[in-house]
Amino acid sequence: MGALDVFRRVRYYSPMTQIILVGLVCFLCPGMFNALNGMGGGGQMDRTTSNNANTALYCTFIVFGILGGSIVNLFGVRWTIFGSGLTYALYSGSYIYLNHTANGAFTIAAGAILGIGAGILWAAQGMIMVSYPREEEKGKYIAIFWIIFNLGGVIGGILPFAINFHSEKDSLSDGVYIAFVVLECLGALMGLALAPPAKVVRNDGSSVVLVKYTSVGKETVGILKLFVNPMMLALLPMCFTSNFFYSYQFGPVNASIFTLRTRGFNNIFYWGAQMVGAYALSYLLDNQRMTRRTRGLVAFAIVAVFFNVIWGGTLKQQLKYTHGPLANGETTDYPGGLIDFLQHGRAAGPIILYMLYGVGDALYQNFAYWLIGSLTNDSQKLSRYAGFYKGIQSLGATVAWQLDAKSVSYLHQLIGNWVLLAISLVPMLYVVWTLKDHSEDAEAAAAAADEDAKAESADEYVEKQGESSVYV
Repeated sequence: MGALDVFRRVRYYSPMTQIILVGLVCFLCPGMFNALNGMGGGGQMDRTTSNNANTALYCTFIVFGILGGSIVNLFGVRWTIFGSGLTYALYSGSYIYLNHTANGAFTIAAGAILGIGAGILWAAQGMIMVSYPREEEKGKYIAIFWIIFNLGGVIGGILPFAINFHSEKDSLSDGVYIAFVVLECLGALMGLALAPPAKVVRNDGSSVVLVKYTSVGKETVGILKLFVNPMMLALLPMCFTSNFFYSYQFGPVNASIFTLRTRGFNNIFYWGAQMVGAYALSYLLDNQRMTRRTRGLVAFAIVAVFFNVIWGGTLKQQLKYTHGPLANGETTDYPGGLIDFLQHGRAAGPIILYMLYGVGDALYQNFAYWLIGSLTNDSQKLSRYAGFYKGIQSLGATVAWQLDAKSVSYLHQLIGNWVLLAISLVPMLYVVWTLKDHSEDAEAAAAAADEDAKAESADEYVEKQGESSVYV
């Protein structure tokens, strides 16, 4: 590839530059949140407050995930992502207050506020990730985003691991939480560096946004149509299941059988494995030697087999213990007590299994985004589809975090995850089977919009559409 080709790909208004920028935002905001959440209990030995905060988070996420696509369509990506990023910093900062007061009310309230911000941020991210690239590049772009994003989880795992390496405390120190707050504020500021989608142009000269304006009425109708869209309804179980397993993996596994420093150590490999899984799957999803349906069927088979294998391994491990650390935090009913990563003989199997959870998550999430991105090329629709995905995903997560908060047995949580996976696979297969080699696109809508615009004078058009411009 020549120097000119490299320059063209990294120019500011190119899709690749924008994917990298939104990846960095998510690296610093959701990536840090994932690292904190992956510690189990937000880094606290008692998971009650964290579980309730996550429940509050996902309750508001349900609503604002579904509404998020339309909010982004109406107000643009820059300020919505900036404001959303600050809610991550608020949530991480709330744990400093919790460390000093043992009062979880602020953390739970911050969780609810974070749900609003996260719903909007992920709708914007989803729209950028699946509508900016050309059809034959969507797998690669999704993987690039996923790698950058999960690098945040890796670094977020290194922070508590390093800071707490010699600590005997049961909870993360203020210094770890302060580091998270600083990084998340930086991520929010990076949202302002994003270009308005209407100005983003692919290397072939095509615009990523063909329909340039919207309105509250149009967005309301668009949201309502999601709930009668056959493809969206078929993908409901997939959306519901896609984050359901986090509470089990982070709580009954990572927080319950490993020492505090090993939980951070595990997260380094969990999120690192996500990067590997995403990169590997992208080669299949963009392989032009196969039809889109064939690629989808092969990817579906990989996801189905892989997840069933890791849940089988988890069942074997889960049968060794029933509860996590006892009230005093000094012991566990896992044979031999809490596992430390230096206990090589005991630690190798459980740590490798936990790392494979990360691979499975990447396979499932990347395939889900690719599947949604295969339904249309219309950026407005994709922003709503992404919001719908994250909203229903959050409904599942709300249920899952409350199962752990209500002390549902670990074995029953595992069984619930496995059953939900099986239920989601059947309608996913149906959607894959209906895929065509070329997505529905926005050309017809753009042509109609151009005709409407030509029918009005330039001044009248600006006056009418100015306040409801899709990207301002």
